Order: sequence, then C-alpha cells, then structure tokens
Amino acid sequence: MAPRSATAKARSPAPRWQRRAEARPEEILEAALAEFDERGFEAARMEDIAKAAGISKAAIYLYFPSKMALLEALIEAKVAPLAAQAQKLAAAGQADPLNALKLFATVAAARMADPKVIAVPRLVIGISGRFPEIAEYYRTHVVAKARGALEQLIEAGIASGAIRKVDTAAVVRAFIGPLFFEAMWTHVLKGETALHDPQKLIEQQFDVLLHGLEPRA
Repeated sequence: MAPRSATAKARSPAPRWQRRAEARPEEILEAALAEFDERGFEAARMEDIAKAAGISKAAIYLYFPSKMALLEALIEAKVAPLAAQAQKLAAAGQADPLNALKLFATVAAARMADPKVIAVPRLVIGISGRFPEIAEYYRTHVVAKARGALEQLIEAGIASGAIRKVDTAAVVRAFIGPLFFEAMWTHVLKGETALHDPQKLIEQQFDVLLHGLEPRA
C-alpha cells in the first residue's frame, strides 16, 4: 500500500456533522419565536431571525414574506393544534362529553407548561392594539375553533342529561379562563405554578366547575 502523502496526513478529519446551508421552516420559526420573545415583535428584524436560523436574509423570504407571516405560522405551529385537538374530541366524545372536556383540559394544561406555547398568545395580546389583523387571525384560527368545539361538547352533555341547562358561552369562558390564567401566572408573572401536575389541576378545576362553591349536604 502506498504511503499517505504529507497533505493527506495534515488534512483535518471531516466533521461528524455540519449545519445545512438552508434551514428548515421549523428552524426558522424557532429562531423567530426567540427573537420576538427577546426583542418584541416590532423591534425584531428579519435579518437577525435569518442569522439565528443559519440562513441568509434573502433565503428567509423564500419561506416567509414578512414578520406577520412568521407570526401567523407560529400561531399555526404552536397554538392551533390545541384547537384542532378540541375539534377531534368534540367529534369523538359525544357519548361522554364530560370525560372529553376533562381530557382536553388535561392535554391543554400539559401543553401550556411549555413556555414556547404561551409565548405566542402573549405576543398576540401585546401587539393586538397596533395590529388588529393578527388578533383577528388568532381569533378565527384558534379561539373560534376551540370555543365551537367546547360548546358542542357542552350541548351534547345538556342533551344527554349529563349537564344541566346552562349558557354554553358562559361555561366555555369558565372552562378556559382558569387554564389561561394559570399559564399567564406561570410564564408571565412568574408565580408558583400548578402546571407541573396537570391532572391535579384539572381535577380541582372540574370540582369547582361542576359542584360550585356552595356547601354540600
């Protein structure tokens, strides 16, 4: 066998891995969320997001034409799946709507323990006054779908006798409100969290929701 040349001996070994020249959309979204969270939506720049994702500024526009498009994509990736989960449970849980509601609440609480999930609605709330179009996008693509599914489950419970006749819209607010508050309390106000034990949190919420605060006989 011929001896290796000095050049070959001096050549450094190839790296085990190297970053792709073009990041995937998921990586761009993660970079965008980090920039939005650190700098705010309006101060964040597309070139900084591109740099964080390891691509050129020109390349990022091949995936997302604007910061607003990035935020809409973040809504679809991080929060819209919860609305889709509610719709699936509403379709499958007609026979046992209370259990379906409890299952959705537990899934939602577990997902809200992830700060990246709550970062998106926090961003939307922060800029909704200046960008009402993003509030409309969030309302139609997330809130309206989730509310409709939850109302459907409550109405199924009323029809079956599992739930007394109530104002479904009011019950949905009472259902969602504590979950959203706990997420904000945890991730925004940095309070002591109950999201580390979603099952216990939901059991307590449903106890109050179903039985109220009046003394029991």
